[in-house]
Amino acid sequence: MAGEPAAAGSAAGSGSTTGASSTDTVEGALAVLPGPRAEESGAELVWQQVVAEIGRARSVDLICHICPDGDALGSALAAALALRGLGKEVRVSFGDDPQIVPESLAFLPGQELIVPAAAVPDTPELVLCFDVAAESRLGLLHDKAFAAPVLAVLDHHASNPGFGTHQLIDPGAPATAVLVDELLRRLGVELDQDLATCLYTGVATDTGSFKYRATTPATHELAARLLATGIRQDLISRQLWDTSSFGYLKVLAGALDRAVYEPEAADGLGLVWTWVPYQDLVLFSVTVEEIEGLIDILRRPAEAEVALVLKQDPDGTLRGSSRSKGAVDVAAACAELGGGGHVYAAGFSAREDVAEVVERFRAALRVR
Repeated sequence: MAGEPAAAGSAAGSGSTTGASSTDTVEGALAVLPGPRAEESGAELVWQQVVAEIGRARSVDLICHICPDGDALGSALAAALALRGLGKEVRVSFGDDPQIVPESLAFLPGQELIVPAAAVPDTPELVLCFDVAAESRLGLLHDKAFAAPVLAVLDHHASNPGFGTHQLIDPGAPATAVLVDELLRRLGVELDQDLATCLYTGVATDTGSFKYRATTPATHELAARLLATGIRQDLISRQLWDTSSFGYLKVLAGALDRAVYEPEAADGLGLVWTWVPYQDLVLFSVTVEEIEGLIDILRRPAEAEVALVLKQDPDGTLRGSSRSKGAVDVAAACAELGGGGHVYAAGFSAREDVAEVVERFRAALRVR
């Protein structure tokens, strides 16, 4: 299955693009049509500055958050492929060690551009940062990112505090991939199947396959443009949501058996939560990345407004993923535990035991 969507669309990793092909063209892109969010002069100025910085740069490092999902890695790879087509030296990385690309994303084109965090220069010339809601999500790349004279942050998390030298943050965008699409347009890069595969993965991932509230008519228009390149969205969707190992089913069974429903939580709106011990992952040869979708199963009960899944790392750290149906701001709750995200979907990491983490999370829940 790995590689199927890319093969159906185009040769994975070819990085072929059409349109702009030189630094002059990049700088000339400043004069093209304003972007969809360019009505605010401040945002337009930042877009112009970022495009100009890219035009001047010889080398660009593109980084996304630790444990990347489809929006983070798809956005970084799409931008990297486009910039490579413009003659830039590019590296894609994220601050994990070991650095693991989830099997569900193994089909994404451009993965030959991914390098370990250690291979990123100590003082990069230009860093583009994708889908990173907080500095802590940079992991091992934090110091290197902040050592760069230009650190441009492209993100859509409302909880993003606005770090870096340039902030292109649009909480109204359903995915960071939407901002990357805007960046490519401003650079004069036309969509091809490799770029479309990466961007479609990002948008589909963060909209829950276009079912979340943040999905807009413009989101579907973008999807239509991406599909017009000839990519196979059915194969991409199968890889993202409908493929797993048998071991995952065993881990899922254990997690559901441990699920707890607390009707009094969230001011009586209800909380359902569970956790996955690391030994379960080892026993059934399942990676923590493979169980990311567990939260979408746990959030289904009609009785509960909020769902929480805690996943244990080898060192005992608990990674929390939470979802809300709209009445509770889980981003605010996760922020109290050192994380962040969106009103409807957010996360955090904690070192306490399960009972203490759940107690802290429960106490942080507030009805909007």
